[in-house]
Amino acid sequence: MSTVSSHVLDTSLGGAAAGVAVRLERSGRDSWQVIADTVTDADGRVTRFGAEPLIPGVFRLIFGTGQYYARQDVDTFFPEVAVSFLVLDEGHHHVPLLLSPFGYSTYRGS
Repeated sequence: MSTVSSHVLDTSLGGAAAGVAVRLERSGRDSWQVIADTVTDADGRVTRFGAEPLIPGVFRLIFGTGQYYARQDVDTFFPEVAVSFLVLDEGHHHVPLLLSPFGYSTYRGS
């Protein structure tokens, strides 16, 4: 079985993005099923998403970037960031998000 974690870094601040809402969803036949809703910790991390381990399939993380920047009174182009990824194998899947008000990047971490 597989697990997933995430780390959100705010590149405009040069540090962790604490308090970002993150939802993990799994793709179903006709819709997405919510697996877990959580918030990044003081270090910008989510180390566990509720009902793990995960079975193979298509998942996505939805990051509440608009709410995060609104709390800082900063305008942002992206009200949310959705990152879809495929879980095929057992093991750990780490999905970092590098974030700024007008851009973002992600990759499969370790």
